[in-house]
Amino acid sequence: MPSSALSTDDGRSMKSICLLQLCRLGVIVYDWLDISWLKNYYNFGFDHYEMGWRKTGILGLVDLLLGNSGPFASGDWILPDLTIQGSMNLNSNLRTFPSTFYFSYATKRTRKFMGFTVPSSLLGIHPMLFLRVLQMSQWRYPSNVSLPYKGYRDEDWEDNDGALNTISMTHPRLPSEHPSHFVHHDSECHPLTPGIWYYKIIEADHIFFVINRERAGVQFDLLYDSIFQRCRKHVFRKAPPTVPNQSS
Repeated sequence: MPSSALSTDDGRSMKSICLLQLCRLGVIVYDWLDISWLKNYYNFGFDHYEMGWRKTGILGLVDLLLGNSGPFASGDWILPDLTIQGSMNLNSNLRTFPSTFYFSYATKRTRKFMGFTVPSSLLGIHPMLFLRVLQMSQWRYPSNVSLPYKGYRDEDWEDNDGALNTISMTHPRLPSEHPSHFVHHDSECHPLTPGIWYYKIIEADHIFFVINRERAGVQFDLLYDSIFQRCRKHVFRKAPPTVPNQSS
């Protein structure tokens, strides 16, 4: 729920002054400079926009910074989809199919302390995300703006992993909740029932599993091993698998 950077009126337009604006400008200048060794170190994947200075020049850079061209011009980028309003719009077109198995993992790095939701660890959270965990856990919906849905409560959205609110990672909830089951232990979901979103909450920050396998270490392997094992147990075949070039 990146509402601190996007307008709470529509959940899509970016505020004029916010940290995200600085990040947007930094990304544009980074790609415009087109320094090969930097791009080799990290590439934002914007090469198809041809934002480099050789292609666009100074006037092109001005257009990019003003939002008239480039990846942020159309509004078709990830952050608006992460707001409550954006996720409700996406979920309204989603179906949970009765013959499909669903299992999701949600992550969080928060805990309750004296009635407040705070980061769960000083050393266990990636430095890039620690302040973001704190910010998201303490954020409150503006009182002068109509609530995004009936029954909204700030406390439901406090748990997060530094990038996303935990509640938004479990299963489709808004505008209508899909069938779901919170998994405490894997033994609760053997066998899996199709058409239900089983979900498990893991103590980890967003970078732990998404960005850096080396940092996650054995926990990364255990997570994905459990996914593969679960898939193997619940895949039904009408005929045994055929080994390539196997003689009949």
